[in-house]
Order: sequence, then C-alpha cells, then structure tokens
Amino acid sequence: MRVETMNYRTYDESIARAIAELLCSVWPKPGRTVESRVEKMKADWAAHDGPEEQRPRSFYIVENGRVIAHAGVDVRTIGTSRGDATVLALARVCTDPAERGRSLGAAVVRGAFQLVDDGTFDWSLYQTTHAVRPFYEKLGACLVTNRIINSLGDDPTKNPFWDEVIMRYPSSPGWPDGDIDLRGPGY
Repeated sequence: MRVETMNYRTYDESIARAIAELLCSVWPKPGRTVESRVEKMKADWAAHDGPEEQRPRSFYIVENGRVIAHAGVDVRTIGTSRGDATVLALARVCTDPAERGRSLGAAVVRGAFQLVDDGTFDWSLYQTTHAVRPFYEKLGACLVTNRIINSLGDDPTKNPFWDEVIMRYPSSPGWPDGDIDLRGPGY
C-alpha cells in the first residue's frame, strides 16, 4: 500500500473526486455533494497564504481506482499561553468501511504526522471520539486536557470541537498550559 499526497499545486480532478466520494459516503450530510466537497477542497487549498511546506493537503491510498483511505491536513494558527502556534489540523480521517482492518487509516495518519516529525509543524491538534482514541494513542498521540475556546465565535468560551476527545501529536513534553484558542470553528 502506497500513501500518496495531493495539494493545490499537485491537484488532480479525478483524485479529488475520488476523495470527495469517500468523504461523502463515510459522512453523508444533507446538501453535501461530491461536487461541493471538491469545490471546498480546492477553495480551502487555494486560500492558503502561509509557507509552502505548510500547504494544506490530502494523504490517501488508491486501490483499484478508488480512494480507500484519507487523512486531511489543514493549517491553523492557534493562541496559547506561550503565544501563537501553527499546528497541523488533522481532519477528515476515514477508511472505506469495506476496507477496514488493513491498517490503512494508520498509514495515512502516519503520512500526515510525518509533517510534525520532520519539523514542518510542532504539533498536530484534532478531535476524535472515545472509541477511536486508542487508535491515535498507538500512533503516539495523547489527550489534550486544556480548555479549548474560539475567541472569534458567538460564545468565545464554548469549545468549538463537537467530538468529546481532543488529542495532540506528539505526546512528548512541551505542550503549553492554559487555554488553547482555536480562533475559528472546529475541524
């Protein structure tokens, strides 16, 4: 299995559609179509104005012409007790239900986490569920116990994430104490 990467610079319409098809099948939502998901992907990637190495991207695995696993990397500058930090915002991690149990999810997440391991980002910050928490812990992540806020939201003290578990990678020391200001909606 080979993990591939696509971003705005290496955009491929057929792969983008295949990623969108997987995302829409795993998380169906009223009004969300493959076309709208592709357009959002392109718009989000084109809007990036930071360093090239921190460009948002997708890590994915293709088999028999279908994308069967995906991990999205977005970029978020958060506020911490030590000042601003630009983190890898891990999102849209999924595997085709028919392909689960083959460590495909671990492969695409490891691909994304490599951007932390190589120093492109200091941390990855993301949300998940209690059921999925052990998966991420096996990959070297840990629970975040800081209060998460969104100073730009209607209720600045409300946690902008909707899942009950907030995690970070790596689990090594050095994560800041105090509130973490996501400065935008959850992802």
